[in-house]
Amino acid sequence: MQDDAPKPYTEGPMHSTSPVIDPGLTFASVTDKISSIVLKRKTSLAWFFGFAISFALFQLMMLAMTNLLFVGIGLWGVNVPVAWGIDILNFVWWIGIGHAGTLISAILLLLRQRWRTSINRFAEAMTLFAVAQAGMYPIFHLGRPWLMYWLFPYPNTMGIWPQFRSPLMWDVFAVSTYATVSAMFWFVGLIPDFATLRDRARSKPFQILYGMLAMGWRGSARHWHRYEMAYLLLAGLATPLVLSVHTIVSFDFAVGIIPGWHATIFPPYFVAGAIYAGFAMVLLLTIPLRRFYGLEGFITMRHMHNMAKVMLATGLIVGYGYIMEAFFGWYSGNKYERFMIWNRMHGPYSLYYWALILCNIITPQFLWFKNFVPTCSRFGSFHSLSALACGWNGL
Repeated sequence: MQDDAPKPYTEGPMHSTSPVIDPGLTFASVTDKISSIVLKRKTSLAWFFGFAISFALFQLMMLAMTNLLFVGIGLWGVNVPVAWGIDILNFVWWIGIGHAGTLISAILLLLRQRWRTSINRFAEAMTLFAVAQAGMYPIFHLGRPWLMYWLFPYPNTMGIWPQFRSPLMWDVFAVSTYATVSAMFWFVGLIPDFATLRDRARSKPFQILYGMLAMGWRGSARHWHRYEMAYLLLAGLATPLVLSVHTIVSFDFAVGIIPGWHATIFPPYFVAGAIYAGFAMVLLLTIPLRRFYGLEGFITMRHMHNMAKVMLATGLIVGYGYIMEAFFGWYSGNKYERFMIWNRMHGPYSLYYWALILCNIITPQFLWFKNFVPTCSRFGSFHSLSALACGWNGL
């Protein structure tokens, strides 16, 4: 009879050794730990040091943008034969980084992946900052950024309408939609958290601030029902954006007739590269944050393994894209396409090309080894940095 009795459910060996959170943690202990970081933890000198560096870099950016306005976009290498220069490079790179936050938030939510809850908040915040950075480049690329509203089809008496056949117009609608949905998704997910901080805050100004952001949240069954419905609807809206936004961005290249750009493989190639670079940035943020704030019990090795698996899968797709680029150049029979590939491999920028192949094809293969990344956070940080740097180099 004892053998026939039902046994308690236990997860498989991988999940039992790498749980989502450390055993023994409860809802109360998790809430106490996370809220104490915001409400009770004193700002350390290391934080002020990092803020000072970030603020100095921000001032440098403002100086560079001011110089750009007075001198012109020729500073970016834009001239008659070069239409975009470094502008499109940074634009595509930042848009790609933001894709991981949407994938973690929306797609993994629809797939009921519980491990996303430990990293989705700063991944979503990373998406918002990345989209803000990306949206800046097409505006300054206009040369007269104060006339950016000309890109929108607003009613006007002169009858001048935007050129809807231009990829620049497609980027405007894609990025603005992506930024709006990502901001709404981020804010809706934070409403219960704002309510928790409202109830635990001791200072009256913070109670008022968090109370306004919580929008009257009481934690009732009706509130939770409406919250989950709204969250799922936003996830459903955000999921196609993961594919559509970077597909539209890839059209900046693919619709051109320049050798090496006019290729149908660009949309899936760009989407995979965006997710690969985005997860590299998430991993680069996760490794120091979990140590600095003592979050090892919330961001466990299972999260590291899962992010490494996503990077490995997308890295293989990116590697396939590089191989197909070379194959298309050879198989096309077009002398200009063939010279473009040969020039990449043996021309003046061949060192950068082979560094790209090393970082984006060879290095990810170390992720096949299950225990390599968790046992060496330095390798995880190095691999993430190399993926981001070579992703930028590849553009």
